[in-house]
Amino acid sequence: MHTPTPLRDSTIVAALDTVLGASAPVVSVAPVTLAAPARPFPLEVRVSAPVHGRDLPVLLFSHGNGWSLDGYAPLTTFWASQGFVVVQPTHLDSRRHGIGVDDDRFGSIWLQRRDDLVAVLDQLDVIDRSMPGLAGRIDRAAVVAAGHSWGAQTVQLLLGARTVGADGVVGGDHGDDRVIAGVLLAATGLGGEQLHPFAKAHFPFMNPSFAELTTPTLVVAGDQDQSKMSSRGPDWFTDAYVHSAGATDLLTLFGAEHSLGGIPSWEAAETTDENPERVAVLARLSAAYLRAAAGGDPQVWHQARETFARAGGGIGRIDSR
Repeated sequence: MHTPTPLRDSTIVAALDTVLGASAPVVSVAPVTLAAPARPFPLEVRVSAPVHGRDLPVLLFSHGNGWSLDGYAPLTTFWASQGFVVVQPTHLDSRRHGIGVDDDRFGSIWLQRRDDLVAVLDQLDVIDRSMPGLAGRIDRAAVVAAGHSWGAQTVQLLLGARTVGADGVVGGDHGDDRVIAGVLLAATGLGGEQLHPFAKAHFPFMNPSFAELTTPTLVVAGDQDQSKMSSRGPDWFTDAYVHSAGATDLLTLFGAEHSLGGIPSWEAAETTDENPERVAVLARLSAAYLRAAAGGDPQVWHQARETFARAGGGIGRIDSR
């Protein structure tokens, strides 16, 4: 098992920083309220962006179950420092809203989550005006998305994945062509009889069809991520890569559990595998993938992947096709 290394001593973090270049100072503003008239709670988002730079791509981020726009700073702050306008909505399952599995509204949240991200795309004018100095700096043709756990399921809908109904029929298309690439962090895999009864009863989206996911995607999985929702082992979280044409790369993190080292927050209670070096590497590799996909730096993913192959063997591996 990989022993965490202080970031100041991490060879692989330093090497990836050389590939990515200097990080910029970041400004963040929240809450920014978007129009969502049918929603039981206002749609609030956090917007984070670098202080300088133009033609900034948009990065939609969807949080895991129970979190909010205030989570995932270890990733989102770094992404913003790398030139993205990061937009984080608070979805209806956030603990601050109090909608639990016994609430009649809970069963439709998985679709409302997708609608939250679409609402962001439909209201980029509001995002543009959300903080002083941001107006006119957004590249609206360069939109990418990332999500963790339930958030990964939300994002994979935008990327083209569908959901298989109880009748075995693949459901409708919830994709959005404005999203040109994605990162799926600990995305749950195929459903069926290996799903546990609780998941079958409360999470209808845990029956995905990845065959329709054709948008370029980086899948990230921990090799110690044992879900309570399925009898499958950690390989369950690689299904999006195995079964989709769009998933170009799989990053497997050694020793990582569902929080992938602590991406929801620093010192979060739910993190059972705290590893700041792992989180730092994940932030850099995902930034490189998304920067290459957004078109401003097409070689950075190749360079980051080669650097990781040389120096990151104790942390994980990347499979590509």
